[in-house]
Amino acid sequence: MPACREQQDSNATAQQENEEMKQEEDKIPVIFDTDANNELDDQHALAYLLFSGDSFRVEGITVNATYNGGDIEEQYAEAQRVLQLAGLEGTVPLLKGANADFAEIKEQIGLDSFDGAEAVDFIIQTAKQTTPEKLVLLAVGKLTNVALALEKDSTIAPHVRVVWLGSNYPEPGEYNQDNDTLAMNYILNSGVAFEMVTVRYGKPSGTDAVRVTQEEVNQHMPGKGPKVATPVTGRHGVAFDNFGDYSVNLFEHIQYHGNPPARALFDMAAVAIVKDPSWAQSKRIPAPILRDNKWVERPENKRTITIWENFDKEKIMDDFYQTMEHYQLAGNQSPL
Repeated sequence: MPACREQQDSNATAQQENEEMKQEEDKIPVIFDTDANNELDDQHALAYLLFSGDSFRVEGITVNATYNGGDIEEQYAEAQRVLQLAGLEGTVPLLKGANADFAEIKEQIGLDSFDGAEAVDFIIQTAKQTTPEKLVLLAVGKLTNVALALEKDSTIAPHVRVVWLGSNYPEPGEYNQDNDTLAMNYILNSGVAFEMVTVRYGKPSGTDAVRVTQEEVNQHMPGKGPKVATPVTGRHGVAFDNFGDYSVNLFEHIQYHGNPPARALFDMAAVAIVKDPSWAQSKRIPAPILRDNKWVERPENKRTITIWENFDKEKIMDDFYQTMEHYQLAGNQSPL
């Protein structure tokens, strides 16, 4: 081959590698923090994230335990099932976080080992890696792991963006919030970039409005996602070789609400607004605080946070179904 042709080929290869590197750098770096076995929205949020490899670089998954869904082992097992159904087990790190809450654990974080240490240390280590943009800590359960990481090493605060699915703000109550109110208040009083993706049970302005019926799931989800060589046994005892069929099974074992009977995919909406902020409305407010289960406004507070509300259900669900149909896996997946 003539020398000039070799040089052209070499230049083309280098250009392609640079383009691929640029595409990878443009992806949003995320750690997904989840109580994966709680309901069924965590699993769908995780699948949505893992199948949106064109938008996200999933650095890892950390799990925590809330009131429902069992202890940390069961939460870990459910997240592992979704990873396996995506063909990404061993490619995307999965780490165990806190069983207990922030107040119970924080005095132990100076020890070599403590409840949640694996996840907390991973968050700190990943946040300290140099990236073009902030690491998104996408938390869809209690905020214990995130608060512990900030308590153990506050220097990570400028390098992370905490996006949390939780609270009925400005009204009290909400599952993720109530599982560790002190962790939430700790973050509200910190300097870290903090965004609350509101739930607002029964209101059209929160993620509770991003609801789907079983009929809709049965129409859109069967067979969706990559097919894995080794079937994965779901939490209800049936084996599946793709996430779509597991989704149908999860919806067959859940309680429905409203008319028509439907189920909210709260956590999935949080993934969606990180992927495309135009699918909801946001506003900046002085950080409030929760005292005696009531929100107390602090209008003079210079520390501000972002509130997400008014989610575009149609665009979010359409993108979710399109992603299930035309998935791009996050990370350099191993052969199935």
